[in-house]
Amino acid sequence: MTIRLTRRGFVATGLGTVAASALAAPALSQGADKVTWKMQSLWDGGTTPQTYEDIFVKLVAEKTGGAFELNLFSAGQIVPPAESFDAVRGGAFELMKTFDGYSAGKIPALAFTSTIPFGYLKSEDYSAWFYDNGGIDMAREAYGPAGLHYIAPTIYDQEPIHSKVEIRTLGDLNGKKGRFTGLASTVMSAFGVAVSPLPTAEVYSALDKGLIDIADRGDLQANLDAGLGEVASFIILPGVHQPTTATSYVANSRAHDALPEDFKVALAEAAKEVSDAYQENKAKTDASALETFKAAGVEVIELSGDDVSEGRAKASEVWREATKDDPLAVKILESQMAQMRDLGLLS
Repeated sequence: MTIRLTRRGFVATGLGTVAASALAAPALSQGADKVTWKMQSLWDGGTTPQTYEDIFVKLVAEKTGGAFELNLFSAGQIVPPAESFDAVRGGAFELMKTFDGYSAGKIPALAFTSTIPFGYLKSEDYSAWFYDNGGIDMAREAYGPAGLHYIAPTIYDQEPIHSKVEIRTLGDLNGKKGRFTGLASTVMSAFGVAVSPLPTAEVYSALDKGLIDIADRGDLQANLDAGLGEVASFIILPGVHQPTTATSYVANSRAHDALPEDFKVALAEAAKEVSDAYQENKAKTDASALETFKAAGVEVIELSGDDVSEGRAKASEVWREATKDDPLAVKILESQMAQMRDLGLLS
């Protein structure tokens, strides 16, 4: 059975509503044999994103009447994050939360199922590509040959650029040193940035020591918690390098194939509900974090719409190069660019 969930089949919910709906959900697998999986997250323990993985685990249990248990580990607790792909593929644990861009070197198509620099401006538009335009099926096609099954994304809107120097136009990026990862590394290099793909944990010290001028790190609240306002006097918006993001739940294919069908549905439904709740919460925390940054003396610089539009035209040339002429990557990018034309983002 192919599980098909559409974006319109869900109602965006907040954190409290998700928890309530989980408690009210019917037990789908009464009497089923209990299944226990290990899952390693993308996030450190105690962080807001990890809290939502806790919710995901609880939702799956509630939806299966407690018959499907996910034992959650934070980033690096089982293997280093960079080794998760091979660990899940080899069966060391069954499920990972990952950022597809980390594996784009192995599978070019995954550069476009994680984030598209200068691409989708709204999380709902990127979500529509996954749920209404066949994106999930294409992501599964990308992962399948590796023995991995793509379940569903968590989609959220922009991450900011923190800067030690004024960046008032895209032209000001030229000659700067910056921390970016994935497809953003390639695109920002095309704008003249000398890119270093530093680990997230090193961003604060690299800015502090002047090793980099600008940096991508995370969302505004996470960056506030990390103290970036102490080492970077400017926030550049919109976050053209990562205007929308999709992290993903990816399972070992054999383990996923062995699940009862209602367990598979529970995973996909819980993923979608968590995605909607996470973005709703992020919109609130972004607003409050931005005000706190401003109160601490950090200047927020807004790039002009015309400048961003011109940058998108330039970035689209880099997108095509990033496909490396891989047939699936080309198929995915053409699908996304067709949608962006419909949205008025591309001419």
